[in-house]
Amino acid sequence: MTKSIYLLGLAALGLAACDASKQQSSAAVATSETVTNTAATQEKNGIKLTPFTDSPKFAAAGLRLNTPANGATVPSGAVAFDYDLTNFQLTKMTEGMHAEHMANSAKGQHIHNIVDNQPYTAHYTTEFTKDIPDGQHVVLSFLSRSYHESLKHRGAYDLRVVTVGKAAAPMTFDVKAPHLFYSRPKDVYTGNDAKSVMLDFYLVNTTLAPEGNKVRATINGTEFLLDQWAPYMMEGLPMGENTVKLELIDMDGKPVPGPFNTVTRTFTLQP
Repeated sequence: MTKSIYLLGLAALGLAACDASKQQSSAAVATSETVTNTAATQEKNGIKLTPFTDSPKFAAAGLRLNTPANGATVPSGAVAFDYDLTNFQLTKMTEGMHAEHMANSAKGQHIHNIVDNQPYTAHYTTEFTKDIPDGQHVVLSFLSRSYHESLKHRGAYDLRVVTVGKAAAPMTFDVKAPHLFYSRPKDVYTGNDAKSVMLDFYLVNTTLAPEGNKVRATINGTEFLLDQWAPYMMEGLPMGENTVKLELIDMDGKPVPGPFNTVTRTFTLQP
């Protein structure tokens, strides 16, 4: 009897030690995760910049621009665009927590159409027309979640050069070179939408890395170096007009050549 009680006591002590070890291990993991998340967040001059990669994935989504064809010349005026989509539904509201705490289109998922890195137009159908001035133009199209976050895999975008009407002089644009395009933020944010504002940009033929190319984001004069291609949540911005400057730079901090690799935009926050 005494021996049995002794063995039971040893077993209980072993279980307690195992539980304590598990708790310590869990605590270590939690601490590690906290440090990682904290390290990913940059905060300067009251502005907090945090990348996020937990949006719903659409890895199989595909976008193909049928017309205008790459290198085509189309008549002056309204240019007709016609896309094919696969595994992606326009006008559907993107699920997930981000739809609840930042600017979210009431019309749902859509296509961003960017001409010469000017502010994008959002489109909720695969066919539409868009007024584009005469000349040779660079057209970037990509799929977007309802809260304007871009899909960043290869099949989700299209980049091409199109001529509208008569071009005074051909544009020198290398579609195979590294390029940066601006997407968000834009226009005016009010109320809750002004508390957390998404910074999102589009990269073609390059990626970002601590020992490679980076994006230098200067927000209201405060500089941040971004080595991850992801959307970033900006917090702590003042009411009124705000300014974002984006630059694609190499590992030595020098600008990467390209017509759109440096861009400055303003947007406005209102109570």
